[in-house]
Amino acid sequence: MAMTIRVDIVSAEGAIHSGPATMVYASAELGEVGIAPRHTAFISRLRPGEVRVENEQGEQEHFYVSGGIIEVQPHVVTILADTAIRARDLDEAAALEAKRRAEDALAGQKAEFEYAKAQAELAEAVAQLRAIERLRKMKRA
Repeated sequence: MAMTIRVDIVSAEGAIHSGPATMVYASAELGEVGIAPRHTAFISRLRPGEVRVENEQGEQEHFYVSGGIIEVQPHVVTILADTAIRARDLDEAAALEAKRRAEDALAGQKAEFEYAKAQAELAEAVAQLRAIERLRKMKRA
């Protein structure tokens, strides 16, 4: 039996995932992190992007988080996300529309606040589209 780590992914709407994993991959503030059982403890902010949870059978479950915090303890990984969605539930048309709106807002920005908000919305939409594309590639393989 492989060694596992407990993974809890929670958003403002409620718990999205809870269970054992052999590896967890997430987009932390300073880059992609891979977390195995008995990993050194740390806390980091998360960038909008994909979280992958690998189970004992080697299968990966994909999630999209819009940002948040990851806390790693030797036997538990907790992800507190602003928004968390199973990748298979992402709406590509809505993400493309959000990307278009954010790009339009960037082109016509009038204030620094509007610019920062449009940049954040664009980063979130692009991260959703990347998660959708990565999931498609996994299905083809």
